[in-house]
Amino acid sequence: MQKVGFLSLVIAATVLLMIAFPAFAGPKAPAPPVPAAPLVTPLPAVAAPLPPPHPHIHEALEAMRSAKKHLESAEHDFDGHRVKAIEHLDQAIHEAEVCMSMK
Repeated sequence: MQKVGFLSLVIAATVLLMIAFPAFAGPKAPAPPVPAAPLVTPLPAVAAPLPPPHPHIHEALEAMRSAKKHLESAEHDFDGHRVKAIEHLDQAIHEAEVCMSMK
């Protein structure tokens, strides 16, 4: 009877050790294989042309320059208002160019 009690104690201790330290439980299952990297080399990125830093200001500058050309080619003086409008456009174009130089 004592042999059965001692054998039960040894088996219980072995099971507890196997639970507490799984490294002693036996060989582990092999790790799943890691997929290999594709052999395709990535294409170099094509640099797209960068938009102007301030697209709205850029569009406004183009519109003001176009308006100035139209006013300069106008046939009538409009009692000095055409010249005054061209002067104002020159000032506005200058200010917009200052805006474009800022980041």
